[in-house]
Amino acid sequence: MYQAFGLFIDGAWRKPSATAPVISPVTEKPLGEAPAASADETRAALDAAARALPKLRAMGGFARAEALHKAADEMLRRADEAARMISTETGKPIAQSGREWGLACDQFRWYAEEARRIYGRIVDSRVPGGRFEVTREPVGVVGAFTAWNFPAALPARKLAPALAAGCAVVLRPSSQTPGVAMVMVDCLRAAGLPDGAVNLVVGSTANTYDPIMADPRVRKVSLTGSTRVGQQMIRDAAATVKKVSMELGGNAPLIIYDDADLNAALDLSVPTKFANSGQVCVTADRIFVHDSLHDAFVSGFVERAEKIKLGDGLDPETGMGPLINAGRLAEIDAIVQGALRAGAKLATGGARPADHNAGFFYQPTVLTGVTDDMKVFAEENFGPIAAITRFSAEDEVLARANACEMGLSAYAFTRSPDRARRTVAALKAGMVGINSFALAAAEAPFGGTSFSGMGREGGSEGIEDYLDTKLAQIVF
Repeated sequence: MYQAFGLFIDGAWRKPSATAPVISPVTEKPLGEAPAASADETRAALDAAARALPKLRAMGGFARAEALHKAADEMLRRADEAARMISTETGKPIAQSGREWGLACDQFRWYAEEARRIYGRIVDSRVPGGRFEVTREPVGVVGAFTAWNFPAALPARKLAPALAAGCAVVLRPSSQTPGVAMVMVDCLRAAGLPDGAVNLVVGSTANTYDPIMADPRVRKVSLTGSTRVGQQMIRDAAATVKKVSMELGGNAPLIIYDDADLNAALDLSVPTKFANSGQVCVTADRIFVHDSLHDAFVSGFVERAEKIKLGDGLDPETGMGPLINAGRLAEIDAIVQGALRAGAKLATGGARPADHNAGFFYQPTVLTGVTDDMKVFAEENFGPIAAITRFSAEDEVLARANACEMGLSAYAFTRSPDRARRTVAALKAGMVGINSFALAAAEAPFGGTSFSGMGREGGSEGIEDYLDTKLAQIVF
């Protein structure tokens, strides 16, 4: 499955010195042997990136824009191949995989245009005959680390703005889902970028992460991953004073106010909660429902959840695929059983499906009677668990929603514009959706606050972390 690719270093695919199996979450059998880079191979990628930097900068923004548009064209041509790769590696439904690849294409289109709009400015000087010139320059070599849950969207969010800014990149995707990143990099290979502008290594922390973080030529690192890994990366980046941006964990609240459109809330929240088997950092993990709507909301949620068909994501009838691996499956079951022991009530699900003898499948699960101190509520569960609790007053629910160290996303349903504005202002999150969960778009800044990370991906803000600001005082 990975034989056509390998490691991508200095403009060419290379056979790796070692390989490691990639396991299907649907069958629990190997999909193939993916590269396992050595430390020397990672250092070769870093060397190639350093050599490419002056060539990328010399291209200028308009030429880089043309290359990114060519890459997007190639990505569209290979959309079916990429979607099948995503579903094969993650198990997610093929329709979700296709949409993800489309979002990745959008990143390259958006940042192709942003490459043409890296503006400076002129500032009057107090010195007679002088002026200040403020210019923006690429920060340098970038190390990009991505997670397995969105193996196309996450690399695109890092590659597109970095290349638009004129930075060379060493991409290290997850070893659990390396294939679609390989397809994306191959599309960039066809776009006419300088050799070494994009490099891809896959492998162990010691052989990939450690050399990237230790190299002083790497001036920026970007991570999508857990808060624990992000904290370690910040510590490691300090040794060589690298810029960091990171999208980390979430534990999003969803508030269903008493004036919410109940059917609209259910029709949107159920498929969103169980998309990608709940393995989404911005999904609603803590669901607060007003007393007046609680029973009807739970009933509607359960009814819709029980209609979701589990199966192989390549089957177009599948509504939810498996979890990514055995460890995630065990953790989800432990969270559910712990909540039940603590007094939560099981409305539906709560077990592995009896009709799936293989694969890391878990039923869409709904828990009620959940209290704020239960692990299923207090921590991100990152799985197909809808944990529902009651509230009675607006001030109460906003305080409870904010009683979390995470600050990635938050949601609410209400018919009142005034309440919507109050809620947006009160919630401590980098992103808030009112009557909508659609936060991820190339044109919009994506990211969180507090323990959910720093920096933004997407929008005009997304290119900022890949640029340095230079001031020149010019006097004649």
